Amino acid sequence: MNYNWDWNIFFKSTGIGSEIYLDWFVSGLGWTIAVALMAWIIALLLGSVLGVMRTLPGKVLPAIATAYVELFRNVPLLVQLFLWYFVVPDYLPEPLQIWFKQDLNPATSAYISVVVCLALFTAARVCEQVRTGIQALPRGQSAAALAVGFSIGQTYRHVLLPQAFRIIIPPLTSEFLNIFKNSSVASLIGLMELLAQTKQTAEFSANIFEAFTLATVIYFVLNMSLMTLMSLVEKKVRIPGMMGGAK
Repeated sequence: MNYNWDWNIFFKSTGIGSEIYLDWFVSGLGWTIAVALMAWIIALLLGSVLGVMRTLPGKVLPAIATAYVELFRNVPLLVQLFLWYFVVPDYLPEPLQIWFKQDLNPATSAYISVVVCLALFTAARVCEQVRTGIQALPRGQSAAALAVGFSIGQTYRHVLLPQAFRIIIPPLTSEFLNIFKNSSVASLIGLMELLAQTKQTAEFSANIFEAFTLATVIYFVLNMSLMTLMSLVEKKVRIPGMMGGAK
């Protein structure tokens, strides 16, 4: 294929004010990071609570957590996103409807919807990771903690969770990377994150290959940086004798 690459396109004017195409990519990357980080914080907190609930004695709390996981894990992400953006706001109290649909600008409304969607979707996956980590620990540890007078809450806080999180860092890293990649669905509801800005650049400039090549490089560098960082964290907190740790 005879194609003349033009990498200078990113430094050319978009025709909108003084912006250049590279500005669009920087803006899109900012939205991608903002969406992914906020959604991840919520997903990690909620997923941890659900993971603990799935391992508690009794039937009610484990059943609630299991129902949550089955619901959010088995409904496609795009369906959930459209529900949160187009359907759920119509069932809010009228003041909240007005605030969401009229008071907020479209970008903020889309941001809130996609953050909630990604957070709840990923929380179901984090829940399973936390549950697996807790159940991977020897049962004697919780029994010993209870025997010396710890409450169930103290047992989880001081004994089980610190160890469980250390051995599930690899799968949590995968979920962390996935949430960055899944943030691209935000383009479908009008949020100008990285993928949306890439498509807009391709349409405005007609330099399709350059636009998507740069987006690919950005996603790759971002994910590799996160993976390297999490690998260092894993080595730092690894439990000897578990998950490949040194014995």
